[in-house]
Amino acid sequence: MPEDQGAPASPLEARSSPDRSSPAPAASPQPQILAPGSPVPRRGAVRASVPQKLAEALSSQYGLNVFVAGLLLLLAWAVHASGVGKSDLLCVLTALMLLQLLWMLWYVGRSAAHRRLTRPKDTHAGARWLRGSIALFAFITVILGGLKVGYFIGFSACLSVTEGVFPVTHTVHTLVQVYFLWVHAKDIIQSFKTLERFGVIHSVFTNLLLWANSVLNESKHQLNEHKERLITLGFGNITIVLDDHTPPCNCSPPALCAAISHGVYYLYPFNIEYQILASTMLYVLWKNIGRRVDGRRHPKIRFKFRGLTAGSALGLAALAATIGVVAVYLIQIGRSRTKSESALTMFYLCATTLLALMGAAGLVGIRIYRLSEQSLDESKNPARRLDADLLVATASGSWLLSWGSLLAMLCAKARPAYTWYNLPYSVLVIVEKYIQNLFIIESTYREPGELSDDIRTLRVVTVCNGSDAPLASSGLKGGAAAGKDVAPRDGRMPPAADGSMCLREGSGEGDAGPSWEGARGPAGRQHFLQGNVKRSILRNVAAFLFLCNISLWIPPAFGCRPEYDNGLEETVFGFEPWIIVVNLAMPFSIFYRMHAAASLFEVYCKI
Repeated sequence: MPEDQGAPASPLEARSSPDRSSPAPAASPQPQILAPGSPVPRRGAVRASVPQKLAEALSSQYGLNVFVAGLLLLLAWAVHASGVGKSDLLCVLTALMLLQLLWMLWYVGRSAAHRRLTRPKDTHAGARWLRGSIALFAFITVILGGLKVGYFIGFSACLSVTEGVFPVTHTVHTLVQVYFLWVHAKDIIQSFKTLERFGVIHSVFTNLLLWANSVLNESKHQLNEHKERLITLGFGNITIVLDDHTPPCNCSPPALCAAISHGVYYLYPFNIEYQILASTMLYVLWKNIGRRVDGRRHPKIRFKFRGLTAGSALGLAALAATIGVVAVYLIQIGRSRTKSESALTMFYLCATTLLALMGAAGLVGIRIYRLSEQSLDESKNPARRLDADLLVATASGSWLLSWGSLLAMLCAKARPAYTWYNLPYSVLVIVEKYIQNLFIIESTYREPGELSDDIRTLRVVTVCNGSDAPLASSGLKGGAAAGKDVAPRDGRMPPAADGSMCLREGSGEGDAGPSWEGARGPAGRQHFLQGNVKRSILRNVAAFLFLCNISLWIPPAFGCRPEYDNGLEETVFGFEPWIIVVNLAMPFSIFYRMHAAASLFEVYCKI
């Protein structure tokens, strides 16, 4: 048979052979033959993801360069470098804020123009209580801006115009940014992704530079007060040189200007928390750009006040005691050597007791979670991951100070009586934060309490003596039996779905009834606490730790800093090295307490 008239050698050739009478189709590439089970390559997805990865890398490098350049400018002003004045620093910060304002207004306008489009949202980002907190801190920041404007008006004869423009710009920036975060914190941006990455990361590092500027101004004020108090503790060999930036002209009226200059520094802690909180929310927004949302529906976490419990009562008592201790500390410190030592002793005793109670409460919470069968939430959550990373990273500030104090205790030649109280305090700071971080991370990775009660897993129970028995559904809301759908054909029951649980009927005289055997999963574990009691204890632990963290945030935020006033560390390490360590570590230590309080509030709402 001629070759052109013969049949194809195989069915594949028959399907692929063109009709000889019809024109031949254009040549097309042969499909790639894949091995069974191998993943199908998605060229379009890979090619689409490459520019986004590059945009993420480029935007992060841009933000880091802006931040490093700004930090160097801050450092140059702090050390009085020649050619760098305060007006230069404020001009750069004002320009960065104006650029962020333009981007935020463009984003808000574009979102309003396309408001009918459905956009994906990150349910974990921008919780209502978080937005409420940033609104409160922003309100105090606006008051701070008003005081700075009043300070500029009083000293307008000898101040640069930038010192008046900066607080006005910062106030407008704060108002627009709070609105932006309140409305768009949950957005998952899917269009203009490259431009949005640069805009969001610019906003992140602009807020970080504003935070660093506030920290530097507040640290200078605290350092000046510390230098004035050092002489009362007998450290006269330390040269006291005040780093004063008071304008050279007189203010009118003098009483009002003095009140404004003192009031500004009491509002700085709230401004510092506002800036760092805004930068974290913006960072989550940046991480969510181009993110694919999973199909799971996450339950909304809402706060429910359940009355005054034992944990909240103890926490409120600790808060009231801490406020009293701080008030007495600020009054007595620096008055005389005896009063300063008594103030330090009082602070160490109060803080040591509070830290010991917090560590014990955290251990109780961790133990309950270890014995619990509550499932883990393994969904992708940038906000939760950032919270856990920040807890560990910012805790290192307190750990640095505590280890420095312990080393000073070991190396010091003379140890006054009050410094011995610093030993248990430093140890408990290290241990308590370690325990608290474990409790918070364990809690945030658990499913909400309501989910574990309403949605249960179908558990299949095996009757070990071989008799036929219906399969029961444990925990389904409908309560219907599941045995009709999965009835065995050979008289044997299938193995248990959750770890070979076995219900054995009593067959001997000594057997009183059915018993559970062979349970390898959590369902077979003996529970010393049932659901409601367990949740009640966890709520008390979370409420107590929440209020205690606020209590421990107050002393360093408002000038009660024994790391400055103790004097022992400065004798061992030297004045300037220890002051540098404290100024670097203290902002992270202060932020840790507020961030831990926010995380514990979320934990309380989930339980």
